[in-house]
Amino acid sequence: MKFEAEVAGQTVAVEVSGEAGRYRVVVGDEAILVDGRAVGEGIWSLLIGSGSHLATVSEEDGVTLVDVDGERHRIRLEEETRYIIRTRGGKAGAGGQVLKAPMPGKVVVVEVSVGQVVAPGDGLIVLEAMKMENEFRAAVAGTVKEIRVAAGQAVNPGDTLVVIG
Repeated sequence: MKFEAEVAGQTVAVEVSGEAGRYRVVVGDEAILVDGRAVGEGIWSLLIGSGSHLATVSEEDGVTLVDVDGERHRIRLEEETRYIIRTRGGKAGAGGQVLKAPMPGKVVVVEVSVGQVVAPGDGLIVLEAMKMENEFRAAVAGTVKEIRVAAGQAVNPGDTLVVIG
């Protein structure tokens, strides 16, 4: 999964891959192998190289707080889906919005109907991808002109989901 993280005022690319507690974390150009296990709610045991670390993770006002080895890190994460939508997936122009699937997935819920008037922030579609449900919202005010998917339908990246005019 790819993220964009804001750390100490700088935006860095972060990519996490792996499963079952073994992860490859790429921060910027640096790759790190991490063995991580949740040992309680918001508490993680991490093995990084030959070092053992205990991390607590919490959220405060949309900022993720990570305490490791007595140091607090304030991190603002932008999940891959939201990043893609913000940068490519949910293009909004002067004349409306064409919501396209940013990744493969399955439509869980269609929250609107053709002819419905929507405002910025109104829910349009819920898409399940990588075992996570992602809600896509209207970026503009307008009327739903087309809905090209139905609940239960599989979609591919670039498929048009909803058109707002």
